[in-house]
Amino acid sequence: MKKLIGFAIAVVVIVLAVFGYVKHQEASSTKVANKPLVIARANDVVGLDPGFLTENAQVVDNIFDTLVTRDKNEKLQPGLATSWKQIKPTVWRFKLRKGVKFTNGEKFTAASVKFSLGRVLNPKNNAPTASYVSTISKVNVVNSHTVDVVTKQPDPLIPTRFNRYPTEIVPEKYVKKVGEKQFAKHPIGTGAYEFVSWKKGDSVTLKANAHYWDGTPAVKRVVFKAIPQTSTRIDALNNGEADIVTGVSPEERKSVKQSTTARLSTVKRGGNIVYVGLKTNVKPFDNVKVRQALNYAINKQQIVKYVLKDSAVATNSLSGPKDAGYTGELSGYAYDPAKAKALLKEAGYPNGFTATLDTVNWYADNTAVAQAIAAQLKKIGVNLKVKNIESSVYRASVPAGKQSAMYVLGWSSTNTLDADAAMYAVLHSGESYSTYSNTTVDQQLDEARTTSDLAKRKQLYASVEKTVIQDAPRIFLYQENTYYGVSKKIQWRGKIDASINVKDISYTK
Repeated sequence: MKKLIGFAIAVVVIVLAVFGYVKHQEASSTKVANKPLVIARANDVVGLDPGFLTENAQVVDNIFDTLVTRDKNEKLQPGLATSWKQIKPTVWRFKLRKGVKFTNGEKFTAASVKFSLGRVLNPKNNAPTASYVSTISKVNVVNSHTVDVVTKQPDPLIPTRFNRYPTEIVPEKYVKKVGEKQFAKHPIGTGAYEFVSWKKGDSVTLKANAHYWDGTPAVKRVVFKAIPQTSTRIDALNNGEADIVTGVSPEERKSVKQSTTARLSTVKRGGNIVYVGLKTNVKPFDNVKVRQALNYAINKQQIVKYVLKDSAVATNSLSGPKDAGYTGELSGYAYDPAKAKALLKEAGYPNGFTATLDTVNWYADNTAVAQAIAAQLKKIGVNLKVKNIESSVYRASVPAGKQSAMYVLGWSSTNTLDADAAMYAVLHSGESYSTYSNTTVDQQLDEARTTSDLAKRKQLYASVEKTVIQDAPRIFLYQENTYYGVSKKIQWRGKIDASINVKDISYTK
């Protein structure tokens, strides 16, 4: 009998111990889930209006929705639109999801889509990303939950264009009530997260949308924290103060790999294609031989290997392998300083010239890269003054054409995963980010936008790139890989489109 009593007591003790362990684990899990998820980035946002972004959309993507979205394999899927089809060569019809509301209670309808696109397309508003949707003529409301998107010419990319900014949907009544400036400070959307606060220069805080049409997210609160110094961001990750760190530098990759609490997430060629832009209507860059000379004088492979420590891939293109329309790597300029000097002499600059190179900290080791370019050009007699421009100033000056005649800029097609996004905006004359004009290139870029034949589009883009390499309005350098430091407490990995959709993040059990 004593043995039975003793056995019973032992069983009770074990059960209580297990119960206590389970409760402890549940409490710990709840504590983690209730703690804000912190995403540390190099820069704060400039504004939160998706129609007028001059930066990536990592924050606003969580506040707003698009008609079309992508799955984990980057395939297009229904978003605020449940279906779409091309009913005429220049008309795409979208059926819209019913029962969706903005977080202020305003209903999402066809009128919301018409208003959201109209403000971006209005030339008086000078939307910086208007080129992404400039094929659209107008949006017609068919009924409360059906819209027709009418294009100027046939555009097979319309569903793709409605996947990212600037086609995120905003509430018409609220925007008109508070005005554009206030809306950019205090946005309202239909997205998985609701805006809480923005401490300029420091952070943006969001909370889960409890009434989100696609289910309440696991992460209840998220803070996008601005931490300019990479080493400080890594310290925050290792100390548990940050859960995701963007822009991990080549020097810090090893530190993250060796961390016991975090891991490195790598996206090959997932970042910007960085190039040196030249204003081709400004001396001496109006001379094609000068532009070609500069290309011959730059050893991009050396910059990638020794300055960037192989954290990028040298390229001669404005599109990457994941972009529809990518034509592969065409032959560019071999490193040939002697040829560069000869071309400068032919152009009337036997002793070189002096110029200013603008750069900005948006890109990995940007100052070191700019200095390396200056050192290489000095060998052919070109003396560069490297000028680091403050981020907010650069965002305003470049689309306005107020940057120096020689400047560093990066672009990508991550918003559409199509070559059109970067090539049109950067190479077509008259676009905000283009400092180049060539009628043949313009015609081919326009034609590539109107055909659904991918083989034909590739031919056109290959022709554009061949012309551009010969005309040399840009010094193409490399496409960055993207590196993220990720806490082992969460399940998430970097994506080729550079988005961070917090609703897709879950906690490790």
